[in-house]
Amino acid sequence: MSKVIKMLYELKDANTGELLESNFESGEIGFVTGKNQVLEALEEGVKNLKAGETAEIKIAAADALGEYDENAIQILPKEQFAGVEIVEGGILFGEGEDGQTVQVVVKKITDTDVTIDYNHPYSGKDLLFNVKVTENRDADADEELTGVVVMPHACSCGCGHEHAHEHECCGGHGHGHDEDSCGCGCH
Repeated sequence: MSKVIKMLYELKDANTGELLESNFESGEIGFVTGKNQVLEALEEGVKNLKAGETAEIKIAAADALGEYDENAIQILPKEQFAGVEIVEGGILFGEGEDGQTVQVVVKKITDTDVTIDYNHPYSGKDLLFNVKVTENRDADADEELTGVVVMPHACSCGCGHEHAHEHECCGGHGHGHDEDSCGCGCH
């Protein structure tokens, strides 16, 4: 049986201490275990934590997003980027040969060429996650099947209620909200 883990995290470069990202201000993430939705080492580090527990999880680059690969840098003619706003250090998204979405970093722009880097921005970095688990429970049948975690949702109708399930104002079916409670149309 898969688990649903919801957590807050702060991610740092384990060697420099540089803060790479955090969701402590923006809200928890949720994932279903066994679905390859987060790094395997991170999943292993949190799957047995209970709600309210914290952990510090260090993941070596090889087990995180891999070592930096110099062969993943490519120089392309600038005209291939016609109509696309590019800046050095900027991130572009495209489609790889396998149909998957790929992220590239623009490393250098000259009058004739653009150097792009297919390495993930965290490639070659040992990662340090500081996590706080907010929920750890068995996945329900839908979550098990789809891998999608039901997250609380605040309706934009302005009436101040929250929906715990998809609802009509966002294209769903209105579960968890009484038609007579606010008249927002989210029933």
